[in-house]
Order: sequence, then structure tokens, then C-alpha cells
Amino acid sequence: MIDNRLAPYGALSLRIALGAMFIAHAYLKLVIFTPAGFAGFLGQVGLPSALAWPIILAELVGGLAILFGFYGRYVSLLLLPVLFGALAVHAPNGWVFNAPNGGWEYPAFLALTAFAHALIGDGAFALKSASFGERVRPAVA
Repeated sequence: MIDNRLAPYGALSLRIALGAMFIAHAYLKLVIFTPAGFAGFLGQVGLPSALAWPIILAELVGGLAILFGFYGRYVSLLLLPVLFGALAVHAPNGWVFNAPNGGWEYPAFLALTAFAHALIGDGAFALKSASFGERVRPAVA
């Protein structure tokens, strides 16, 4: 059973947490790792270093869009490949994310969270909610 009175605020809290996480990870890559350092890391794990800026910008712009509820459901779906990429990179390191080089449980959780956000919707206070089509209810005679 879904509590329709509180569900929009639950979706809002999910949206805030997910958006803030993407923004924080973009900030981490910009300020702590630096774009050049992140590009080097991508090269070390066998990915093209040219993906560094697109990933950073996807996380930053996508995180802001999710946070403010600007087509957030669509953005969460569009960011799934970034999360699946992180999952693939961290999978060989084991389960727990505090394992050396990070494990796979945190990227897996974030991918499921993004998917849940896409299913649930943007919730309360969204600037421009996204819709996968409204249900058409038959007219009652």
C-alpha cells in the first residue's frame, strides 16, 4: 500500500539524496582527483581517458537536474550507463566499497536508486516533472 499523502515527500527525499550524490561525485572528480587524474584513472582501468569530462559533466548537470526535479526521471535513466560503468570498474575489487579501490556495492545501490527514482517519479517541489505517459481512465457513465 502506498500512502498517497506522504509518497511525494518520500520521492523528494530520494531525489535530493541522489542529486546531491551525483553533484558530490562530480565535485570530487573536479577538485580532489582533478580531471587529469580522473582521466588517468580511466586509462588505468582500460577505459578511454577522453570519457573523463563527459562523465564529470553528466554527473554535475545530471545531479543538478535530479536535485531540482527538472525531468529528473529521464535524467536518472540517462545516468544509468555511468553507474553501470562504475559498477563494472569496481566489481573486481569485491563487495564492500571500502575495499582497496572500492567495491561494487555502492555503485550497485546507486544504480538501483536511480532506477527506483525513474519508476517512482520526481515527487514534491519538482520544477518540471517528467512523465512516462499518463494512464487514461475510462469515462464513467
